[in-house]
Amino acid sequence: MITFKVKGITCGHCISTISKALKSVDNQAAFTVDQARQWVMIESTSADPEVLQDAIANAGYTPVRVEQGMVKAAAQAKSCCASRH
Repeated sequence: MITFKVKGITCGHCISTISKALKSVDNQAAFTVDQARQWVMIESTSADPEVLQDAIANAGYTPVRVEQGMVKAAAQAKSCCASRH
């Protein structure tokens, strides 16, 4: 999985713009846009990470690659109120 931190994802239009950009370089890619964390997570079998990063940048955003260890740690982190739910 390739993950980018993409600041400025504020609405559905942003998600749509990023989605179109990614599909333009890899129509078969599966991806998730996490608006709260401002992450774009991509499963691609053919596109180079730099090409995906360039596609997001050309759509008007500034993607920064997130290392897999940081993604796993963030996914396992619990909020301060996790035990209350």
